[in-house]
Amino acid sequence: MPITNWRISTLLTMKKVIEIQNIKRNFQVGDETVHALRGVSFNINEGEFVTIMGTSGSGKSTLLNILGCLDTPTSGEYLLDDIPVRTMSKPQRAVLRNRKIGFVFQSYNLLPKTTAVENVELPLMYNSAVSASERRRRAIESLQAVGLGDRLEHKSNQMSGGQMQRVAIARALVNNPAVILADEATGNLDSRTSFEILVLFQKLHAEGRTIIFVTHNPELSQYSSRNIRLRDGQVIEDTANPKILSAAEALAALPKNDED
Repeated sequence: MPITNWRISTLLTMKKVIEIQNIKRNFQVGDETVHALRGVSFNINEGEFVTIMGTSGSGKSTLLNILGCLDTPTSGEYLLDDIPVRTMSKPQRAVLRNRKIGFVFQSYNLLPKTTAVENVELPLMYNSAVSASERRRRAIESLQAVGLGDRLEHKSNQMSGGQMQRVAIARALVNNPAVILADEATGNLDSRTSFEILVLFQKLHAEGRTIIFVTHNPELSQYSSRNIRLRDGQVIEDTANPKILSAAEALAALPKNDED
């Protein structure tokens, strides 16, 4: 997927969705202070597809929790869609998280005894401004957008891993969030299914969605527009990807016997 001149010029004029300013996060473990993040700063603009990478202990999970409004930094500032997060209460962060962030997890986090459309409706259940009919309409549209229009009434035990992850992505989309935050979203999938999910993420990126893909797998950085790498709680690399590889081409090149 080449980066067009239109996309470059558009990214330059788009607003900041994420602003991280000198974020530090310390944890007290007995008498020892653990410095999980040591002054992390970066911005993410609307429409970027960013991978955040790092090995165990790099601070990646701590940063993910802060970006997802599940935790707050010890110091520094975090603005999500121009809203300052650090001084918010837990209930305020919960509302902001529900309205602004669509989560996609490695383990899908679907309710096992409910249908695909009911799982996708779930984030809208917490928004009293959305009626039941509107909730269902938007859930169906989200499932159609990820290619599951024929699986609306299927439950988790009737779907493959790739289909369950598509349901999770549809659920992340249903609130039209400012950011899609994916945590190791291909970690539980085989190679072919992983590339199918990457094809979907690239499609969403091409449609203008802002995606943050947190992963330990450096190979995935070839398919995003920008890569941020952490080590020991600090950003050691933040680079644009001048040649985004096509996940669709990589999927087509896989040997047929790699299918599950």
